[in-house]
Amino acid sequence: MRNRFHEPLTADNAALLLVDHQIGLFTGVRDLGVSELKHNVTGLARAALHLDLPVVVTTTAADGMWGPLIPELRAALPEDLRVIDRSTVNAWHDDRVRNAIEATGRKKIIIAGVSLEVCAALPAIAATADGYDAHVAVDASGTFSPTKRETGLLRLQQAGVVVSDYASLAVEILADNAHPAAREVYADLDMPFATLVGQLAAAYGRR
Repeated sequence: MRNRFHEPLTADNAALLLVDHQIGLFTGVRDLGVSELKHNVTGLARAALHLDLPVVVTTTAADGMWGPLIPELRAALPEDLRVIDRSTVNAWHDDRVRNAIEATGRKKIIIAGVSLEVCAALPAIAATADGYDAHVAVDASGTFSPTKRETGLLRLQQAGVVVSDYASLAVEILADNAHPAAREVYADLDMPFATLVGQLAAAYGRR
């Protein structure tokens, strides 16, 4: 019997969905530092691109109350990547978002969003109901109070969504430190010590 919790994420079965990492919403984040959140989501996006994962990005009312994507994330994305701006609270309820994920042909979705309990949790739960395996990168998401974080995590777990951190998800997809993109991925995750260890190992191995 298939157990989706035992099936690893790979570069062939996973896609990344980033929901509402917008300037206005970032001003309310209280469960982790804003600079840390920026670091984590941009690192996740860069690692996903180096691993050749399809990336879908969406905002809510970008020309209105929530503003555009944070500039750090926009700079990490390809210039030609079109951000889907929507009005629905649940990103999964926008046909363009759902169709973009469906078009990837991937059944495992890594999701991060601001806020955690709405922008990440609601599409993750809805995608799970539609037969996808959703994974939420908690530290590439953020929310507005400890209570919202706690209840959001509980709801995700109750719905059968896999909860993880952004670096573990990326490294799981990398799978092999001999991967051609390993050095770039570890750099994206701000793990320069991994690159250094690799260089030292290579140097000693040549002796």
